Amino acid sequence: MIDQNLLNSCKIHTKRLENGMVDMKIITISREFGSGGRELGKRMADLLGYDYYDKEIILDIAEKQKLDEQYVEHAIDQAGQTFRSYTVRRSIANISYYQTVSVKLLAEQTRVLREIAQRGRDCVIIGRNADLILEEEQPFRLFVYADPDAKLQRCRERASGEEHLRDRELLRKMKQIDSDRKKTRAMLSGDTWGQKDLYELMVNTTDWNIKELAPLISSYAENWFGREQYGNSSV
Repeated sequence: MIDQNLLNSCKIHTKRLENGMVDMKIITISREFGSGGRELGKRMADLLGYDYYDKEIILDIAEKQKLDEQYVEHAIDQAGQTFRSYTVRRSIANISYYQTVSVKLLAEQTRVLREIAQRGRDCVIIGRNADLILEEEQPFRLFVYADPDAKLQRCRERASGEEHLRDRELLRKMKQIDSDRKKTRAMLSGDTWGQKDLYELMVNTTDWNIKELAPLISSYAENWFGREQYGNSSV
């Protein structure tokens, strides 16, 4: 697991707004690949009138670091794998370089999330371990998952015209992406990604139309924030 000092430098310690100001509401969405979590988050943001952050986080990092957007996304998403999968054929120098790049980009990701929190605006944030990094802001933490067949169907429906992956290849891609997310989470905190006690709500989207589901989850989140305001955090 990553050194505690590094974790401390990456975690956010933004304080709640004081002097009678109303706290902002943050919804973080962790999701299995293909579960519809991104669409759910966007629809919730639209319904609630919240700001929405997804690819904007990676774009901000890429612009600040003058790096290719796809390279930044890949490096961050592979961070957990980077720290665990070096072979004896790679030199110490290479290990040091790749680890340094990953740590730097993870720190930049934290910087962007901190800036989002400091704006004090209600928002929905997709992925990026925002539920962990912004934990002191007491976000509504949502985890979205689905059965493999449902995820395959969503991936087929949303595949670009140039993407022609067979079901076996799609399943492999889904498993790899989710595995990378688990490893990065374990590296940052030691927690198990998708562990039910880390979230306020876990949603299985298997038999749901996301458009129909979004108002229900939005209402649940609003009620949760309301209970928090009056000192009752149990839902």
